[in-house]
Amino acid sequence: MQQHALTINEKRMDHRIAQLAAIGKISETGVCRLALSPEDREAAELVKGWMEEAGMAVRIDAFGNLIGRIEGEDADAPSLMLGSHIDTQPYAGRFDGIIGVLGAIEVVQTFAERGLVPAVPVEAAAFCDEEGCRFNKGLFGSRGLIGRLEAGELERADKNGVTRREALLAFGGDPERFAESQYPPGRVGAFLELHIEQGPVLESLGRPVGIVTGISGPLWWTVDLYGFAGHAGSVPMPMRRDALAGAARIIVGLQELASGEPGAPTVGTVGSLRVFPDSRNIIPEQVQFTVDLRDIDLARRDALEAKLRALIVSAAEANGLTAEIREDTNSEPRYCAETIVETIRGAAKEMSLDVPELMSGPFHDALAMSYYCDYGMIFVRCKEGISHNPKEYSSPEDIALGTELLYRTALKLCGASSSATDSKAAPLSFQAGGGQQDGP
Repeated sequence: MQQHALTINEKRMDHRIAQLAAIGKISETGVCRLALSPEDREAAELVKGWMEEAGMAVRIDAFGNLIGRIEGEDADAPSLMLGSHIDTQPYAGRFDGIIGVLGAIEVVQTFAERGLVPAVPVEAAAFCDEEGCRFNKGLFGSRGLIGRLEAGELERADKNGVTRREALLAFGGDPERFAESQYPPGRVGAFLELHIEQGPVLESLGRPVGIVTGISGPLWWTVDLYGFAGHAGSVPMPMRRDALAGAARIIVGLQELASGEPGAPTVGTVGSLRVFPDSRNIIPEQVQFTVDLRDIDLARRDALEAKLRALIVSAAEANGLTAEIREDTNSEPRYCAETIVETIRGAAKEMSLDVPELMSGPFHDALAMSYYCDYGMIFVRCKEGISHNPKEYSSPEDIALGTELLYRTALKLCGASSSATDSKAAPLSFQAGGGQQDGP
Protein backbone atom coordinates (compact mmCIF):
# COMPACT_ATOMS: atom_id res chain seq x y z
CA MET A 1 0.00 0.00 0.00
CA GLN A 2 1.07 3.57 -0.65
CA GLN A 3 2.34 5.40 2.40
CA HIS A 4 1.08 8.86 3.26
CA ALA A 5 3.31 11.84 2.62
CA LEU A 6 5.21 12.98 5.70
CA THR A 7 3.80 15.78 7.80
CA ILE A 8 6.94 16.22 9.88
CA ASN A 9 10.16 17.75 8.52
CA GLU A 10 12.56 14.88 7.80
CA LYS A 11 15.49 17.11 6.84
CA ARG A 12 15.19 19.11 10.05
CA MET A 13 15.29 15.93 12.13
CA ASP A 14 18.34 14.63 10.27
CA HIS A 15 20.17 17.95 10.56
CA ARG A 16 19.55 18.16 14.30
CA ILE A 17 20.76 14.60 14.87
CA ALA A 18 24.03 15.53 13.14
CA GLN A 19 24.40 18.74 15.17
CA LEU A 20 23.87 16.93 18.46
CA ALA A 21 26.32 14.18 17.48
CA ALA A 22 29.08 16.78 17.20
CA ILE A 23 28.92 17.33 20.98
CA GLY A 24 31.06 14.69 22.67
CA LYS A 25 32.22 13.26 19.35
CA ILE A 26 34.84 10.50 19.75
CA SER A 27 35.03 9.22 16.17
CA GLU A 28 33.32 9.70 12.82
CA THR A 29 30.10 8.16 14.18
CA GLY A 30 30.85 7.71 17.88
CA VAL A 31 29.74 9.87 20.81
CA CYS A 32 30.64 10.04 24.51
CA ARG A 33 28.29 12.38 26.37
CA LEU A 34 28.09 11.13 29.94
CA ALA A 35 25.28 12.30 32.19
CA LEU A 36 25.86 15.60 34.00
CA SER A 37 29.14 16.21 32.16
CA PRO A 38 30.04 19.52 30.50
CA GLU A 39 29.21 17.89 27.15
CA ASP A 40 25.78 16.88 28.48
CA ARG A 41 25.12 20.47 29.54
CA GLU A 42 26.25 21.80 26.16
CA ALA A 43 23.86 19.40 24.45
CA ALA A 44 21.04 20.45 26.78
CA GLU A 45 21.56 24.09 25.82
CA LEU A 46 21.40 23.22 22.12
CA VAL A 47 18.21 21.20 22.58
CA LYS A 48 16.74 23.95 24.77
CA GLY A 49 17.11 26.36 21.84
CA TRP A 50 15.23 23.97 19.54
CA MET A 51 12.43 23.64 22.09
CA GLU A 52 12.13 27.42 22.26
CA GLU A 53 12.14 27.61 18.46
CA ALA A 54 9.16 25.23 18.51
CA GLY A 55 7.27 27.64 20.78
CA MET A 56 7.74 25.91 24.11
CA ALA A 57 8.33 27.41 27.52
CA VAL A 58 11.50 25.62 28.66
CA ARG A 59 13.28 24.96 31.95
CA ILE A 60 16.01 22.77 33.42
CA ASP A 61 14.61 21.45 36.68
CA ALA A 62 16.31 20.51 39.94
CA PHE A 63 16.93 16.94 38.73
CA GLY A 64 18.71 18.12 35.57
CA ASN A 65 15.73 17.34 33.32
CA LEU A 66 15.18 19.60 30.32
CA ILE A 67 11.42 20.08 29.90
CA GLY A 68 9.51 22.15 27.35
CA ARG A 69 5.75 22.75 27.42
CA ILE A 70 2.99 24.21 25.29
CA GLU A 71 -0.37 24.88 26.84
CA GLY A 72 -3.56 23.27 25.62
CA GLU A 73 -7.09 24.60 25.46
CA ASP A 74 -7.55 23.20 28.96
CA ALA A 75 -4.41 24.32 30.75
CA ASP A 76 -5.37 22.39 33.90
CA ALA A 77 -5.83 19.02 32.16
CA PRO A 78 -3.23 16.24 32.54
CA SER A 79 -0.59 16.72 29.87
CA LEU A 80 0.65 14.42 27.16
CA MET A 81 4.42 14.03 27.66
CA LEU A 82 6.79 12.97 24.87
CA GLY A 83 10.53 12.46 25.16
CA SER A 84 13.57 10.39 26.04
CA HIS A 85 17.20 11.30 26.88
CA ILE A 86 20.33 12.85 25.34
CA ASP A 87 23.04 11.42 27.63
CA THR A 88 25.01 8.52 26.17
CA GLN A 89 27.19 5.58 27.06
CA PRO A 90 30.99 6.18 26.95
CA TYR A 91 31.23 4.34 23.61
CA ALA A 92 27.98 5.24 21.92
CA GLY A 93 26.24 6.06 18.68
CA ARG A 94 24.12 9.03 17.57
CA PHE A 95 20.58 7.75 17.96
CA ASP A 96 19.92 6.05 21.31
CA GLY A 97 17.53 8.37 23.19
CA ILE A 98 18.25 11.25 20.86
CA ILE A 99 15.55 10.50 18.29
CA GLY A 100 12.97 10.40 21.08
CA VAL A 101 13.84 13.89 22.27
CA LEU A 102 14.17 15.38 18.80
CA GLY A 103 11.02 13.55 17.70
CA ALA A 104 9.10 15.11 20.59
CA ILE A 105 10.30 18.57 19.56
CA GLU A 106 9.39 17.84 15.95
CA VAL A 107 5.84 16.90 16.98
CA VAL A 108 5.35 20.17 18.86
CA GLN A 109 6.97 22.21 16.10
CA THR A 110 4.73 20.56 13.51
CA PHE A 111 1.68 21.41 15.61
CA ALA A 112 2.77 25.06 15.60
CA GLU A 113 3.54 25.15 11.90
CA ARG A 114 0.12 23.67 11.06
CA GLY A 115 -1.72 25.99 13.41
CA LEU A 116 -2.91 23.15 15.65
CA VAL A 117 -3.83 23.80 19.27
CA PRO A 118 -3.90 20.67 21.46
CA ALA A 119 -6.84 20.16 23.77
CA VAL A 120 -4.43 19.37 26.63
CA PRO A 121 -0.90 20.60 27.38
CA VAL A 122 1.95 18.82 25.61
CA GLU A 123 5.40 18.47 27.19
CA ALA A 124 8.71 17.42 25.63
CA ALA A 125 11.31 15.99 28.00
CA ALA A 126 15.02 15.24 27.77
CA PHE A 127 15.45 13.29 31.00
CA CYS A 128 18.69 13.40 32.99
CA ASP A 129 20.90 10.30 33.19
CA GLU A 130 18.81 7.58 31.64
CA GLU A 131 21.88 5.48 30.87
CA GLY A 132 23.13 5.00 34.42
CA CYS A 133 26.68 4.17 33.32
CA ARG A 134 28.40 7.01 35.18
CA PHE A 135 26.89 6.42 38.64
CA ASN A 136 25.68 2.82 38.19
CA LYS A 137 22.03 3.80 38.59
CA GLY A 138 19.94 4.94 35.63
CA LEU A 139 16.62 6.67 34.96
CA PHE A 140 17.62 9.34 37.47
CA GLY A 141 15.70 12.28 36.03
CA SER A 142 12.51 10.42 35.18
CA ARG A 143 12.45 8.72 38.59
CA GLY A 144 13.15 12.02 40.30
CA LEU A 145 10.29 13.71 38.48
CA ILE A 146 7.79 11.22 39.90
CA GLY A 147 9.28 10.86 43.38
CA ARG A 148 10.98 7.47 43.04
CA LEU A 149 14.58 8.27 43.97
CA GLU A 150 16.21 6.12 46.63
CA ALA A 151 18.32 6.95 49.66
CA GLY A 152 22.00 7.53 48.95
CA GLU A 153 21.73 8.18 45.21
CA LEU A 154 23.36 11.59 45.43
CA GLU A 155 26.41 10.12 47.15
CA ARG A 156 27.13 7.59 44.40
CA ALA A 157 30.52 8.38 42.85
CA ASP A 158 31.83 7.90 39.34
CA LYS A 159 35.18 6.29 38.50
CA ASN A 160 36.94 9.60 39.19
CA GLY A 161 35.40 10.00 42.65
CA VAL A 162 32.92 12.71 41.60
CA THR A 163 29.58 12.25 43.36
CA ARG A 164 26.25 12.65 41.64
CA ARG A 165 25.50 15.55 43.98
CA GLU A 166 28.63 17.39 42.85
CA ALA A 167 27.97 16.68 39.18
CA LEU A 168 24.31 17.71 39.46
CA LEU A 169 25.19 21.03 41.11
CA ALA A 170 27.81 21.74 38.42
CA PHE A 171 25.22 20.92 35.74
CA GLY A 172 22.70 23.38 37.15
CA GLY A 173 20.47 21.09 39.19
CA ASP A 174 19.79 21.57 42.89
CA PRO A 175 19.05 18.79 45.40
CA GLU A 176 17.56 21.38 47.74
CA ARG A 177 14.79 22.04 45.18
CA PHE A 178 13.83 18.44 44.43
CA ALA A 179 10.44 18.81 46.13
CA GLU A 180 9.37 21.74 43.95
CA SER A 181 10.44 19.96 40.75
CA GLN A 182 8.61 16.72 41.55
CA TYR A 183 5.33 16.30 39.65
CA PRO A 184 2.18 15.82 41.75
CA PRO A 185 -0.10 12.88 40.89
CA GLY A 186 -2.14 13.46 37.75
CA ARG A 187 -0.05 16.21 36.15
CA VAL A 188 0.90 13.92 33.24
CA GLY A 189 -1.83 11.73 31.81
CA ALA A 190 0.21 9.71 29.32
CA PHE A 191 3.82 9.31 28.25
CA LEU A 192 4.91 8.38 24.73
CA GLU A 193 8.51 7.57 23.75
CA LEU A 194 10.13 7.11 20.36
CA HIS A 195 13.34 5.04 20.44
CA ILE A 196 15.57 2.92 18.25
CA GLU A 197 14.92 -0.77 18.84
CA GLN A 198 18.51 -1.60 19.93
CA GLY A 199 17.86 -5.13 18.70
CA PRO A 200 17.56 -7.09 15.43
CA VAL A 201 13.85 -7.99 15.31
CA LEU A 202 12.54 -5.20 13.06
CA GLU A 203 15.40 -5.62 10.60
CA SER A 204 14.80 -9.38 10.46
CA LEU A 205 11.14 -8.71 9.63
CA GLY A 206 11.95 -6.02 7.07
CA ARG A 207 9.87 -3.43 8.94
CA PRO A 208 10.98 0.17 9.60
CA VAL A 209 8.95 0.72 12.80
CA GLY A 210 7.23 -1.33 15.47
CA ILE A 211 4.92 -0.99 18.44
CA VAL A 212 6.25 -1.84 21.90
CA THR A 213 3.97 -3.92 24.11
CA GLY A 214 6.09 -3.88 27.29
CA ILE A 215 9.54 -3.57 28.86
CA SER A 216 11.51 -6.37 30.49
CA GLY A 217 12.31 -5.96 34.16
CA PRO A 218 15.99 -5.19 34.84
CA LEU A 219 17.87 -6.38 37.92
CA TRP A 220 21.20 -4.61 38.47
CA TRP A 221 23.75 -5.58 41.12
CA THR A 222 27.21 -4.44 42.11
CA VAL A 223 29.16 -7.41 43.53
CA ASP A 224 32.34 -7.12 45.61
CA LEU A 225 34.55 -10.14 46.27
CA TYR A 226 37.32 -9.90 48.90
CA GLY A 227 40.30 -12.25 49.04
CA PHE A 228 43.95 -11.73 49.97
CA ALA A 229 46.84 -10.40 47.90
CA GLY A 230 50.01 -12.46 47.59
CA HIS A 231 52.99 -13.02 45.35
CA ALA A 232 51.92 -14.66 42.10
CA GLY A 233 55.09 -16.76 42.02
CA SER A 234 55.25 -18.11 45.56
CA VAL A 235 51.73 -18.82 46.91
CA PRO A 236 50.64 -22.40 46.07
CA MET A 237 47.36 -22.73 44.21
CA PRO A 238 45.49 -24.54 47.03
CA MET A 239 46.40 -21.77 49.48
CA ARG A 240 45.26 -18.83 47.37
CA ARG A 241 42.31 -16.54 48.05
CA ASP A 242 42.04 -15.22 44.51
CA ALA A 243 39.10 -12.81 44.11
CA LEU A 244 39.37 -12.78 40.32
CA ALA A 245 39.21 -16.58 40.12
CA GLY A 246 35.98 -16.43 42.10
CA ALA A 247 34.60 -13.71 39.88
CA ALA A 248 35.44 -15.72 36.77
CA ARG A 249 33.44 -18.67 38.08
CA ILE A 250 30.43 -16.40 38.73
CA ILE A 251 30.63 -14.70 35.34
CA VAL A 252 30.69 -17.99 33.46
CA GLY A 253 27.87 -19.26 35.65
CA LEU A 254 25.73 -16.23 34.87
CA GLN A 255 26.12 -16.91 31.15
CA GLU A 256 25.01 -20.49 31.66
CA LEU A 257 22.01 -19.50 33.79
CA ALA A 258 20.80 -16.87 31.32
CA SER A 259 21.12 -19.35 28.43
CA GLY A 260 19.53 -22.24 30.26
CA GLU A 261 16.04 -22.09 28.75
CA PRO A 262 16.11 -22.29 24.93
CA GLY A 263 13.97 -19.61 23.32
CA ALA A 264 13.54 -17.56 26.49
CA PRO A 265 14.33 -13.82 26.25
CA THR A 266 16.46 -13.92 29.43
CA VAL A 267 19.75 -12.01 29.21
CA GLY A 268 22.59 -11.76 31.71
CA THR A 269 25.64 -9.50 31.44
CA VAL A 270 28.72 -8.51 33.41
CA GLY A 271 29.67 -5.25 31.76
CA SER A 272 32.11 -3.70 34.22
CA LEU A 273 34.91 -5.30 36.25
CA ARG A 274 37.57 -3.71 38.47
CA VAL A 275 40.54 -5.58 39.94
CA PHE A 276 42.70 -4.53 42.91
CA PRO A 277 45.65 -4.18 43.08
CA ASP A 278 45.67 -4.80 39.32
CA SER A 279 49.24 -6.00 38.94
CA ARG A 280 50.62 -8.77 36.74
CA ASN A 281 52.36 -10.62 39.59
CA ILE A 282 50.00 -10.06 42.53
CA ILE A 283 47.09 -12.36 43.31
CA PRO A 284 43.92 -10.21 43.05
CA GLU A 285 42.67 -9.22 46.50
CA GLN A 286 39.42 -7.50 45.54
CA VAL A 287 37.19 -7.60 42.49
CA GLN A 288 34.11 -5.49 41.88
CA PHE A 289 31.79 -6.26 38.98
CA THR A 290 28.30 -5.44 37.81
CA VAL A 291 25.47 -7.86 37.06
CA ASP A 292 22.63 -7.04 34.65
CA LEU A 293 19.87 -9.67 34.56
CA ARG A 294 16.66 -9.12 32.58
CA ASP A 295 13.54 -11.04 31.67
CA ILE A 296 9.95 -10.25 30.71
CA ASP A 297 8.84 -13.16 32.91
CA LEU A 298 9.28 -12.05 36.52
CA ALA A 299 8.87 -15.53 38.01
CA ARG A 300 11.64 -16.88 35.78
CA ARG A 301 13.90 -13.95 36.62
CA ASP A 302 13.27 -14.44 40.35
CA ALA A 303 14.22 -18.11 40.05
CA LEU A 304 17.43 -17.23 38.22
CA GLU A 305 18.24 -14.59 40.82
CA ALA A 306 18.05 -17.21 43.56
CA LYS A 307 20.36 -19.53 41.61
CA LEU A 308 22.82 -16.69 40.98
CA ARG A 309 22.94 -15.79 44.67
CA ALA A 310 23.66 -19.44 45.48
CA LEU A 311 26.40 -19.48 42.83
CA ILE A 312 28.06 -16.41 44.36
CA VAL A 313 28.04 -18.03 47.82
CA SER A 314 29.49 -21.26 46.39
CA ALA A 315 32.22 -19.46 44.41
CA ALA A 316 33.18 -17.38 47.44
CA GLU A 317 33.46 -20.45 49.68
CA ALA A 318 35.47 -22.38 47.10
CA ASN A 319 38.02 -19.57 46.82
CA GLY A 320 38.17 -18.44 50.46
CA LEU A 321 36.43 -15.14 49.74
CA THR A 322 33.79 -12.94 51.30
CA ALA A 323 31.08 -11.52 49.03
CA GLU A 324 28.87 -8.44 49.17
CA ILE A 325 25.95 -7.78 46.82
CA ARG A 326 24.46 -4.31 46.40
CA GLU A 327 21.17 -4.08 44.53
CA ASP A 328 21.26 -1.02 42.26
CA THR A 329 18.04 -1.48 40.29
CA ASN A 330 15.12 -3.90 40.58
CA SER A 331 12.04 -3.44 38.41
CA GLU A 332 9.35 -5.86 37.37
CA PRO A 333 8.27 -5.99 33.71
CA ARG A 334 5.93 -3.14 32.77
CA TYR A 335 3.32 -3.45 30.03
CA CYS A 336 2.13 -0.64 27.75
CA ALA A 337 -1.39 0.78 28.10
CA GLU A 338 -3.66 -0.98 25.63
CA THR A 339 -5.46 2.29 24.84
CA ILE A 340 -2.18 3.83 23.67
CA VAL A 341 -1.13 0.69 21.77
CA GLU A 342 -4.48 0.76 19.97
CA THR A 343 -4.01 4.45 19.16
CA ILE A 344 -0.58 3.74 17.63
CA ARG A 345 -2.13 0.93 15.61
CA GLY A 346 -4.74 3.34 14.26
CA ALA A 347 -2.13 5.93 13.33
CA ALA A 348 -0.02 3.27 11.60
CA LYS A 349 -3.04 2.11 9.62
CA GLU A 350 -3.57 5.66 8.38
CA MET A 351 0.02 5.60 7.15
CA SER A 352 -0.43 2.18 5.50
CA LEU A 353 2.35 0.85 7.73
CA ASP A 354 2.56 -2.81 8.70
CA VAL A 355 3.87 -2.51 12.25
CA PRO A 356 4.91 -5.60 14.21
CA GLU A 357 4.50 -5.62 17.99
CA LEU A 358 7.43 -6.58 20.21
CA MET A 359 8.78 -6.42 23.73
CA SER A 360 11.71 -4.23 24.78
CA GLY A 361 14.68 -5.89 26.46
CA PRO A 362 16.45 -2.59 27.26
CA PHE A 363 14.81 -0.30 29.78
CA HIS A 364 13.88 3.27 28.93
CA ASP A 365 12.54 6.37 30.67
CA ALA A 366 9.12 4.95 29.82
CA LEU A 367 9.80 2.24 32.42
CA ALA A 368 9.99 4.85 35.18
CA MET A 369 7.01 6.78 33.84
CA SER A 370 4.92 3.57 33.82
CA TYR A 371 4.69 3.88 37.62
CA TYR A 372 3.06 7.30 37.22
CA CYS A 373 0.80 7.19 34.14
CA ASP A 374 -0.18 5.23 31.06
CA TYR A 375 2.68 4.82 28.60
CA GLY A 376 3.42 3.66 25.08
CA MET A 377 6.50 3.31 22.88
CA ILE A 378 7.38 3.26 19.20
CA PHE A 379 10.52 1.50 17.98
CA VAL A 380 12.58 2.39 14.90
CA ARG A 381 14.66 -0.23 13.10
CA CYS A 382 18.43 -0.10 13.64
CA LYS A 383 21.04 -1.76 11.47
CA GLU A 384 21.99 -5.27 12.65
CA GLY A 385 20.46 -4.46 16.02
CA ILE A 386 23.66 -2.65 17.07
CA SER A 387 23.48 -0.11 19.90
CA HIS A 388 25.78 1.27 22.61
CA ASN A 389 28.40 1.28 19.88
CA PRO A 390 29.57 3.91 17.36
CA LYS A 391 28.28 1.60 14.59
CA GLU A 392 24.71 2.15 15.82
CA TYR A 393 22.64 3.30 12.82
CA SER A 394 19.06 4.08 11.88
CA SER A 395 18.35 5.54 8.47
CA PRO A 396 16.84 9.03 8.07
CA GLU A 397 13.90 7.44 6.25
CA ASP A 398 13.12 5.04 9.11
CA ILE A 399 13.51 7.78 11.72
CA ALA A 400 11.19 10.00 9.71
CA LEU A 401 8.55 7.27 9.58
CA GLY A 402 8.86 6.72 13.31
CA THR A 403 8.56 10.44 13.97
CA GLU A 404 5.54 10.70 11.69
CA LEU A 405 3.91 7.84 13.59
CA LEU A 406 4.74 9.64 16.86
CA TYR A 407 3.16 12.83 15.50
CA ARG A 408 -0.04 11.15 14.34
CA THR A 409 -0.34 9.22 17.60
CA ALA A 410 0.19 12.37 19.66
CA LEU A 411 -2.43 14.15 17.58
CA LYS A 412 -4.95 11.45 18.43
CA LEU A 413 -3.98 11.30 22.11
CA CYS A 414 -4.13 15.00 22.87
CA GLY A 415 -6.83 16.11 20.42
CA ALA A 416 -6.32 19.33 18.47
CA SER A 417 -8.22 22.16 16.94
CA SER A 418 -7.14 24.17 13.94
CA SER A 419 -6.97 27.93 14.31
CA ALA A 420 -8.14 28.10 10.72
CA THR A 421 -11.05 25.64 10.80
CA ASP A 422 -11.76 24.98 14.50
CA SER A 423 -12.09 21.31 13.56
CA LYS A 424 -11.36 19.24 16.63
CA ALA A 425 -10.52 15.70 17.66
CA ALA A 426 -11.36 14.80 21.25
CA PRO A 427 -8.43 13.58 23.34
CA LEU A 428 -8.46 10.16 24.93
CA SER A 429 -9.10 10.05 28.65
CA PHE A 430 -5.85 9.34 30.46
CA GLN A 431 -5.29 7.17 33.52
CA ALA A 432 -3.34 9.17 36.07
CA GLY A 433 -1.43 7.66 38.95
CA GLY A 434 0.18 4.62 37.30
CA GLY A 435 -0.47 2.92 34.01
CA GLN A 436 0.72 -0.66 34.57
CA GLN A 437 -1.24 -3.05 32.40
CA ASP A 438 -1.63 -6.77 32.99
CA GLY A 439 0.79 -8.82 30.95
CA PRO A 440 -0.22 -11.53 28.48
